Amino acid sequence: MSTRYVDHPLQPGDRVPNVVLDAISHEGKIALDDFRGRSPLLIGLFRGLHCPFCRRHVATMAYLNPMLREKGVQSLAVVNTPVERARLYFRYHPIPDLLAASDPVRASHQAFGLREVGIDTLMAIRIDLPGELPEPMGVREMDEFVNAKEGYQMTEADQQMMTADHGQLVGQFLIDREGIVRWNFTEILEGGLQTFKAPNSQELMSVASEIAH
Repeated sequence: MSTRYVDHPLQPGDRVPNVVLDAISHEGKIALDDFRGRSPLLIGLFRGLHCPFCRRHVATMAYLNPMLREKGVQSLAVVNTPVERARLYFRYHPIPDLLAASDPVRASHQAFGLREVGIDTLMAIRIDLPGELPEPMGVREMDEFVNAKEGYQMTEADQQMMTADHGQLVGQFLIDREGIVRWNFTEILEGGLQTFKAPNSQELMSVASEIAH
């Protein structure tokens, strides 16, 4: 695996590194260099499947995938979940035709400059999501509440990812055939900002149209 650590999220114009990950959607590996020179790529870098909003991000990527494929753009969802656990989840929650990969050590997140938030910062954040939560909650409390609401069954592998002493920020990057970032969306883990928000799909599709040909 060829990765590097950067201290800020990659921006449009930056070249992406190669990262090699365990495939979830099939056996073997997925490398970013596999797409270079072949097709643009939308890569989503998420927390583990224990994060309910990350599961929704993956579902949104699956929804947009056919429209992006019509433009010649491939999609890859990466989760901080051990590969066997992730394969078990997607066996019962299939994501047809969407490539997915496992990265429990967060190598891809580091390579794309998505930082980790310390435990003190994480615990101080209160999330207010009317319609989702009955009242403002801490991040961990919110995860537990929504997971219970949605019937997500935690496993030991999920617990290991969830009890890590930091919070991983997430992001999505649209990369052209030459491996250059052309669009990005990154999370800001602070109450009231881009916490758990989804990117603007119309903006994403517009940029995808520009780089598809």
